[in-house]
Amino acid sequence: MSDEPSGTIGTGQGGDGGGTGGRRPRRTGWRRLLPTWRMVLVGTLSFLVLCVGAFAVGYVLVDIPPANAVAKAQANVYLYSDGTEIARTGDVNRESIPLSKVPKHVQRAVLAAEDRNFYSESAVNPLAMGRAAWNTLRGGQRQSGSTITQQYVKNYYLNQDQTLSRKAKEFFIAIKLDRETTKDEILEGYLNTSYYGRNSYGIQAAARAYYGKDADELTVSEGAYLAALLNAPSLYDVVANPENRKAALARWEYVLDGMEKKDWLTRAERDRQRFAEPDPVRPQNGLGGQDGYLVEAAKKYLMDNDIVDEQSLAAGGYRITTTIDRKKQQAFVDAVDDELMAELSKDRKVDSYVRAGGASVEAKTGRVVALYGGVDYLQQWTNNATRREYQVGSVFKPIVLASAIDNEATTTGGVPITGYTVYDGSNKRPVVDRDGQPVTPYYAPENEDQVGYGSIDVSRAMNHSVNSVFAQMAQDVGTDKVKRTAIDLGFPEEGIGLHSGPAMALGTATPSVLDTAGAYAALANHGEYTEPWLVDMVTKNGKKVDLPRHKGERAIEREAADSVTEVLRGVIDEPGGTGFEAKELGRPAAGKTGTAEEDKAAWFAAYTPQLATVVSVMGKNPNPPYDQKKLYGVAGLPRVNGGGFPAQIWTAYMRDALRGSSVEDFDLKTTGGDQKPPQDWEQPDPTTGGTSDSTDDTRGSQSPDPTDGGTTDGGTTDGGTTDGGTTDGGTGDPATGGTTDGGTVDGGTTDGGTTDGGTVDGGTVDGGTTDGGTGDPTTGGTSTGSTNTGTTTGTSTGTTSGTTTGTTTGAEP
Repeated sequence: MSDEPSGTIGTGQGGDGGGTGGRRPRRTGWRRLLPTWRMVLVGTLSFLVLCVGAFAVGYVLVDIPPANAVAKAQANVYLYSDGTEIARTGDVNRESIPLSKVPKHVQRAVLAAEDRNFYSESAVNPLAMGRAAWNTLRGGQRQSGSTITQQYVKNYYLNQDQTLSRKAKEFFIAIKLDRETTKDEILEGYLNTSYYGRNSYGIQAAARAYYGKDADELTVSEGAYLAALLNAPSLYDVVANPENRKAALARWEYVLDGMEKKDWLTRAERDRQRFAEPDPVRPQNGLGGQDGYLVEAAKKYLMDNDIVDEQSLAAGGYRITTTIDRKKQQAFVDAVDDELMAELSKDRKVDSYVRAGGASVEAKTGRVVALYGGVDYLQQWTNNATRREYQVGSVFKPIVLASAIDNEATTTGGVPITGYTVYDGSNKRPVVDRDGQPVTPYYAPENEDQVGYGSIDVSRAMNHSVNSVFAQMAQDVGTDKVKRTAIDLGFPEEGIGLHSGPAMALGTATPSVLDTAGAYAALANHGEYTEPWLVDMVTKNGKKVDLPRHKGERAIEREAADSVTEVLRGVIDEPGGTGFEAKELGRPAAGKTGTAEEDKAAWFAAYTPQLATVVSVMGKNPNPPYDQKKLYGVAGLPRVNGGGFPAQIWTAYMRDALRGSSVEDFDLKTTGGDQKPPQDWEQPDPTTGGTSDSTDDTRGSQSPDPTDGGTTDGGTTDGGTTDGGTTDGGTGDPATGGTTDGGTVDGGTTDGGTTDGGTVDGGTVDGGTTDGGTGDPTTGGTSTGSTNTGTTTGTSTGTTSGTTTGTTTGAEP
């Protein structure tokens, strides 16, 4: 019997001697999942071989192509909604120049903006491309990651498509080009092919377009600005888009800082730089009259909505059908010509300041059917319908009321705010908080001509545009809520001075005419807002380009919108309303007048159930510094307010635009139910010279010739009510304390008072209405019919005598 232990010994492979033959133990557990170093090595080598192979194949297969077709760009064709041609544009504006004609400081500004290591780096920068891709994947701002060489290849040989195939071609062509040409040649090509906005390709065309000079005359500051434009030409054009000025200046500073970091500028030279303001936009030939305004508005719509980028659009080849109705557009032109331009004279300097803008939007769809940009694009190239520079004035007050009703706000006394809520309309009444304490900072707005209205309901306050009422209402609602409502109704959140605070109620914001038309269209459409749209169809090479859907969104509740419409109807329907001029339309309409501070712009915004139309008459210096101008004295009149020329233009346009369409009434569901406005309200302060609108006027206020308004005997009643009658009193000089509302002053309510014999209600006496009555300028323009309108004697026997005389001078002719 063997002494060997039981088991198997020496059964492994590896020779007669048995054992394991040196084999490594098998890996167990998680270590089995790890690749061996041999696998890593083989994988890495295989990947490198594939990359090298792919690079070699790409390098061989991709040739440097001939120049692209940008130099032979097609025209863009712009059409009215019926297919009639508006204009053709798209010829590329370029003048190539040698690099020697571009100053060194301009070359370096471009390098500082786009590729600071251009002369020392290779044709491509994989790290920069990776960073750009990673930033895009994370949702950050899109970056190209391309060197100047790659950008030149894209501009000159390829196109602007954001596809992998185009990027791959760009990569290989850039490498080949870098081997076959010098850096100076590439930079020269880049400077001559890059797009700078204003339809200018190349540095020479850009220098002419922005500064009216050749490229070799550009200063450091000017060169830095043109270099800044390369990143976003439209965004950074401070003339065409003044709301983006801050971003443009930041980019300009970035360029100069880069030049200093690269020692291309000393610190002292950097500190001496001041921003070089570019020239106004010089329009293309062939875009006279309204054509240029319509083309530029359509282009802006396409780019703002990412339908077509600016450079592709400039290259041409698109057929763009707009929403503009040719007949309605002509009706707008005729209305402005007949109601405003015909009244101006070349012999009055102030008349040369007059500009007009208008927009008309379908209430239910947001479709822009007419857009009046100015008298002639070749003479006044800034579009007055889309510029955001002028205060909207009292046109903003309906937004405050809409916000109040939509948010179910209450007064400081806890009373729900509706069209019939009574407010204190005293002149210079301090705005107070919920505790009745004046707000900080202290704010007590003046009413126009410092008229005091006493207790007045919201509807009448809207008719007379009482500042003190709506400033307090904004505070009652919460000014942040008012701002939110304005934004929901389409006002831009940034760039128009839409600041929270009670002063916002008076219209300190500067939305465009088109912005405002969109907001008022939402009121007409029961609170549903659709962003105004200008383009119906776009095709290129016969293929349709995708367009965004136009779907309305609920901005405010229907009851809020309809309640505002009910109030705004009174502005037009009531003889005292500041928009009474528009009643001549002969259709149900609602609207509001407004005037910018210092009468630099006058507005009328109003709507029928079908169309919302806004008109603004603006004052603008046609010469440097192109500042805003007051409208005093225009057309030989004391002043121009919203109820004057703007309301007249609105009425004339709407009459033609709606001719042939059915007369529709408003279908309103309001919060007020069957509630009626109070019959009594405190008459205005008799020392102020009549009623006026803080920002508004009617046609009567434009009359320079005083006439006798007549006399009305209010009569006497015994404890009853007397209507003193109505007198069309006209308007005198606004500087004398006269009426600037051109509207109606209600004689008010008088209480007989209390005597020893007991308490007697002397009755209500309507002392007569005067339409803007203005008396002798030396007396402050007091009209008996509008100030001392209801004398009531209360006695112990209950007898009340209410006698009113409505004598006025200065009536409307």
